Amino acid sequence: MATPTNLPAAEVAYTELAASWLNDLRGAFRILQVVYGSTTTQVSNSTTTPVDTTLTATITPQSTSSKVLVLVNQNGALKGAGNAANAVNVQLMRGATNIQNITLSAGYTNTLLENRLGTIAGMVLDTPATTSAVTYKTQFYNDLNAAAVLVQILNEVSSIVLMEVSA
Repeated sequence: MATPTNLPAAEVAYTELAASWLNDLRGAFRILQVVYGSTTTQVSNSTTTPVDTTLTATITPQSTSSKVLVLVNQNGALKGAGNAANAVNVQLMRGATNIQNITLSAGYTNTLLENRLGTIAGMVLDTPATTSAVTYKTQFYNDLNAAAVLVQILNEVSSIVLMEVSA
């Protein structure tokens, strides 16, 4: 695969590109594969302990230098009524490791009212540095041990897209 350091430094006008330059350009920053995952399973959590949202996808990178672009649409998020300090927190996991908080304290209103948040979206460019299968998933939790927060309410479709990008 081409890397930014071996791309052509300059091109001379009205000259033919060398085959090696074309090969470098052809392999640079390409999308090598795309994986899609989705779920409609409603999940509730009224604790500060993260639980799986059931949104997951697995990709096996072709190279240890590849990056994985992760796009998440966590739909049907809801802050339940019953405690003014309720709020939804969503995190992106690579295996058992939290690689990024997608949102913190979403829907906080300091009221007892229910708050439908709709979509919580995030995008992460990850460097897993492996050619083994890598599983990405989302987890969510409440700001307080209080009334429930939910995802995929009314069977809304949440989705995750994994794109391997050559380095």
